[in-house]
Amino acid sequence: MDSTVSKRWLLARLYEPEQIIVDCRFTLGKPQEGKERYNKEHIPGAVYLDLEHDLSAPVGGHGGRHPLPDTQVLASRLSKLGIGNHSRIVAYDDENGMNAARLWWLLRYLGHEQVFILEGGFSAWKADKYPVTDHQPIRVPSSFVANVQPQMLAGVDEVREVSEKTVNNAGAESGSDVNDADAVPTLPVLIDSRANDRYRGQNETLDKKAGHIPGAFNYFWKDTQNADGSFKSADELQEHFARLSKDAEIIVYCGSGVTACPNILALEKAGYKNVRLYAGSWSDWISFPANPIATEEE
Repeated sequence: MDSTVSKRWLLARLYEPEQIIVDCRFTLGKPQEGKERYNKEHIPGAVYLDLEHDLSAPVGGHGGRHPLPDTQVLASRLSKLGIGNHSRIVAYDDENGMNAARLWWLLRYLGHEQVFILEGGFSAWKADKYPVTDHQPIRVPSSFVANVQPQMLAGVDEVREVSEKTVNNAGAESGSDVNDADAVPTLPVLIDSRANDRYRGQNETLDKKAGHIPGAFNYFWKDTQNADGSFKSADELQEHFARLSKDAEIIVYCGSGVTACPNILALEKAGYKNVRLYAGSWSDWISFPANPIATEEE
């Protein structure tokens, strides 16, 4: 099954007992706004998870602006909300799926496959006059046991190695399809998910340094979506990522590890199997003074 579900699909299953709906609305710079919007109205039965309090760890010297949460702390939080290992999770937000995708990725990192994102988010749900409420459900605690999948992550040392290898082999395009038997093997690929002006270091308002990791290609995460906030079809996404080989090892990053997640979902929808997250992303990369910075288009 696809990792996204339609409004009609969710409506038909709104009160199924094995399903937990999670509201992930959050506004950067206005940390209370998401919970306030949830308190005012939300999809019936939905519980709330906060990007910074629940889906991230406290900020430190390294790890970026949204470090990954401690797995046991997150598992405990999920358990208290009634989410167990057999629950089906449907996440939504109002930010083009970026926060919902963070939860989608985290749950899969914890070994939970039954997790989906609502296409279009809360505003699309409400615009179609589907039910909303301000009632906050009382959840019976469950037991969520994490089965961490470390292969889904890439650390800064590995990213540095891939960057150096990509730059040193610039003559053979990283991640491109290779048909010549004597050509170099497919190289690992770094993908920067931020808007192009941030990638090129022209408009950085969130982080202390501007630019991108040398050798990284730019695939803005919102380009994987339609105008209504739904994800493009598998065929459209295959065309979008056509420059990349299906055999390539792909490491995706953004500013803080959040908007990389919808890009990961889109890559998987397009048929890419070896895709990992650099969780600390650009904000972690620049916390190491020796790490190089590029501003030219790759």
